[in-house]
This record gives sequence, structure tokens and C-alpha cells, in this order.
Amino acid sequence: MQIHVVQAGQTIYGIAQAYGTTVQEVVTSNEISNPNQLVVGQALVIPIVGSFYWVQPGDSIYSIANRFGIRYQTLARVNNISLDQPLVIGQRLYIPPPLKRSAEVNAYVEPTGRVVSSILEQSTRQSAPFLTYLAPFSYQVQRDGTLKTPLLNNFPQIARESRATLMMVVTNLEEGQFSDELGRIILTNEEVQNNLLDNIIATAKEAGFRDIHFDMEFLPPENREDYNRFLMKAKERLSGEGFLMSTALAPKTSAEQAGAWYEAHDYKAHGEIADFVVLMTYEWGYSGGPPMAVSPIGPVRNVVEYALTEMPGSKIMLGQNLYGYDWTLPFIPGGQYARAVSPQKAIDIARINNVPIQYDYTAQAPHFNYTDTSGNKHEVWFEDARSIQAKFDLIKELGLRGVSYWKLGLDFPQNWLLISYNFNVVKS
Repeated sequence: MQIHVVQAGQTIYGIAQAYGTTVQEVVTSNEISNPNQLVVGQALVIPIVGSFYWVQPGDSIYSIANRFGIRYQTLARVNNISLDQPLVIGQRLYIPPPLKRSAEVNAYVEPTGRVVSSILEQSTRQSAPFLTYLAPFSYQVQRDGTLKTPLLNNFPQIARESRATLMMVVTNLEEGQFSDELGRIILTNEEVQNNLLDNIIATAKEAGFRDIHFDMEFLPPENREDYNRFLMKAKERLSGEGFLMSTALAPKTSAEQAGAWYEAHDYKAHGEIADFVVLMTYEWGYSGGPPMAVSPIGPVRNVVEYALTEMPGSKIMLGQNLYGYDWTLPFIPGGQYARAVSPQKAIDIARINNVPIQYDYTAQAPHFNYTDTSGNKHEVWFEDARSIQAKFDLIKELGLRGVSYWKLGLDFPQNWLLISYNFNVVKS
């Protein structure tokens, strides 16, 4: 699998010819909306076995082999190069495909409104073969311990057909917001807890859930130990009924990190109690904040490296966004919110406005600016094959359990191709 970045003057035909594949393969794999108008800076996934690398100044057979995680003897052999032969700048080398390791993949799906849209269901059906877990969002806890059920539609059937484990997401959402008061009630009222666990177990058995996932956010900091005790109680009951139990954690970089979203989330305790955790490593760039990458690689790495001091990598699912944002400039705090866009939509915006896509190598994220037909300036940050591959490389480097996506329904075909290229997805 090759990631190719479109350069000025390149055509879809020329790119396909360069890699020995067909125009149709490239168009279909990337779901290109207008093959005759590629965007400069657009990343394309080329569906070939292995990849190619062009020698850069300062490269050696040893440094290139190390970069791609293969033995230098193997690289020399497959390219029929003597180890004593100097490389030539611009020389094309074939890189064999990497050995794939097993990984778990989760994706949340969040239906809104009164019915599940056909587009969301179709997106879920297409993505399910690449998933270990499918997580309808969410069962909302009521103040008496009962549950408000999300729209499930055909999600349980889709999970069964694709051998994905159905994940039951339980939240302290109330009137569309995470509620600290509801969280306090759940964590301190034993009667409510017992009723809640009874309802979770009954519902999970009826609907076919196998993992119970607690996404409890904005909890009062003083209830940190209460949350830990609740999770221990829940784990004992759920394990006794044959269920897995997982949790979602805010992106922390230290045990003492201050803030309402962080203090009640005890990484060490969750790592000891839960079967696995999802790190919510996204939303540095968010709809109400200034334009920036949604999940820049540096901050993401910092969170994971802290988490690894509290729990093994085999328990960590790296959170990853399947979306970007389109900000109207100038950014004014408390003003207009950014619009969420899929990676495919972002590329179409760049194409329609005839602007090139830039890439921030520090953040490992694509971005661009444009002016709309009303004269308003915009800044867009999103995800592409390069930014996703950077996260997959991090998962492999640090030995993490896998990746968890927020959320299905946004077009990003390259992501699923790269999942297959990098990992053997664990199935139930």
C-alpha cells in the first residue's frame, strides 16, 4: 500500500501508471469524486502490494531499512542491490509489505433524531468488517438507575453478521450534556447503583451486548474514589455474568492533572479494574476553539506515554477522530462554532475552491485555507492517510491494544484500507 501525495501537474492516469495499477483501482479505493480534478497536496492510497521509496539525500540502505522496520539485508536482496553499492538520489526502491500484528478496533455510532438514517446504517455496515467492537452511543443513566435506550435499529444484526462484539456504552448524559450532579448520584447512592447494574445486565442479555463500556465524564473531582469503587463493584457483577468491562478516559498527561474533565479519571485504577480503556485522544482542535489539528501527534503521544506508566499497552485503545473542522475566520472565542467535516468533504472543499492542501509535519495533520463565495475566510484541519498512518505507527511502536473511532457516518475510505494493511483485526 502506497501513500502518494499529489503534486502540481499530476493526473490520475499518470499516478496509476507510475505504480503499475489502474485508474479505476485508484479512483475506487479513494472514492475520488472528480478524477479529472485532483487537489495538489491530496493524499491518495495506492492499492499495491508493498510500496516504493525514492532515495533522498543522506539516505543509506541501513537508514531506509530502519525507517520501514525491515532488515537491511532483505531490502538489499529484494531490490538486487549490493551492500557495497552506493545509493543514487532519486533511485526507486521497493519496500516489502510489513508483517501485520493483531489489533482490536472499536467504533462508536451515534444515531440522532427519531430514526437511524440510511446513510448512517450503510456506513456502519461497510465499516463493521474492520471492527472488533461496535458501540451504539449511548445508554443514558436516569437518576433512579433506569436506562434511556439509544436507537439500535439493525446495529445488533450488523454486529452479528460481521462478528463484531456489541459494546454497550453507558453515560451520565442528561439533556444533551454530561452531568456532574447525575454522576454524583450514580457514584454515591448504593440503591441507584444496584438498580443500574440490574438494568445493565438485563438489557445487555436481551440485546446481545458483550462489553459494558462506562463513559462517565465531567464527574465531580471529589468523587474520584467513589468512581473507582463503583467500577470495582460493577466489574465483579459483570464478570460474574460473563461480560467484559471497559471505560473511556479523558486525555491526561499526569495523575495530578487539574480540571473538571480529568480529576475523577484515575488511570492507574482503571488500568487495574477494567479489561481495557479507550483514551479520548482527540479534540485539541474542537468546534468552539481556535483552528488547529484535532489530534496532533505530539499531544497524543504524551497522553499515551503517561498512560503506559499506569497500565500495560495491551489495555489501551487509542482514540481517533474520523472528522475534521472548518472554522470561519477570524476566530472569536464564544462566537461561531466550527463545522464538522469528513475527510472526503474536506478534500471536496479544497477542490471546489481550487486551493492546495498543506501538511503540518509536527502535528502530522493536513490543513488548508480558502475564501467562500460570500468573501468569508476559512481554515480547515482534517485527517488523511498520512495522519492516520502516523497514529497506526504509534500503536505499533508503543504496543497498544488497538484503536477506537469517534464516530461512524463520516466518509474516510482510506482509513479502512490502511487498517487492513497494518493489522489483523481481532474478531469475536
